[in-house]
Amino acid sequence: MYLLELAGENDAFARCEARHAASAVSPLAPGLASARGIDPKRVTGLAYIHRASELVGTSTAGIDSARLLLELAGIDREGSVRVRARRVRETEVDTQRAERELGSVLVERGFSVDLEDPDHELRAVFSEDTCALGWLVAESRRDFAARAPTEKPFFQPGSMDPLLARAVANIAGARPGRTILDPMCGTGGVLVEAGLVGARVVGADAQRKMVRGARENLAEYGAAFDLFRGDATRIPLRDGAVDGVVFDAPYGRQSKIEGDLESLVAGALSEARRLAPRAVVIADRPWDEAAEAAGWTVEERFERRVHRSLTRHIAVLA
Repeated sequence: MYLLELAGENDAFARCEARHAASAVSPLAPGLASARGIDPKRVTGLAYIHRASELVGTSTAGIDSARLLLELAGIDREGSVRVRARRVRETEVDTQRAERELGSVLVERGFSVDLEDPDHELRAVFSEDTCALGWLVAESRRDFAARAPTEKPFFQPGSMDPLLARAVANIAGARPGRTILDPMCGTGGVLVEAGLVGARVVGADAQRKMVRGARENLAEYGAAFDLFRGDATRIPLRDGAVDGVVFDAPYGRQSKIEGDLESLVAGALSEARRLAPRAVVIADRPWDEAAEAAGWTVEERFERRVHRSLTRHIAVLA
């Protein structure tokens, strides 16, 4: 079993993304999940998972309980070690004391301490009434700030932040050997993140300037891509040509195509159903009825508040 340290405030959304890199993902405590198996390489590309560790066990959230758990655990490794303790959701635990207490147990077991470059790292994570111990296996790459919308060569207001873009790309199935389509690609933020985890990306947009800008952004990050100006309701690809579709639908209150928005989104959902077995739709309102009319099943729904006047609704379709 494995311990997953979640990022963000929406644990259900983080677990949804985690299923891209792990199997049998289940809630463990606020900010934590368990998994039966993981793919360490994919964990490095997750947005809303900080770390994955081989689970030693769980106890109540006291340092003495954590120490007893470690003393009773079988340890099949040797070499140098460091202990890192973390509080989740403001749990009241002295993490420095926890590191000292657990470190002393490991020293008694014959480990040497190396705080800079150890052979092993023991994670002790405290959340509400739970402490989980685990041996670190993989960490996600936290370089998203460098790809903030305003840091890209081409920027437009309202562009999706790279954390969310990476998560929805992962949920749609982005990985090496897979093809991801965004038929309303805008500045290309989702396609950039899908490309960085190894997917081949295809994008379209009705506006010529968006296609040019998205091409510039994708080239900046070295992604393999095909972009063209086109209608999201009529993509010139054969049936089943891609593995996943992601699109951020125009926001009706700001959109210049308000009168045609219903038919645009409905048509894009129908076209996505023809092209792929899986899709993720982001919008300023739910589009469940249109998705079901197009033949999709809504597997999961999430809401993410951007600011007072905008909440993003995310639907996972299959």
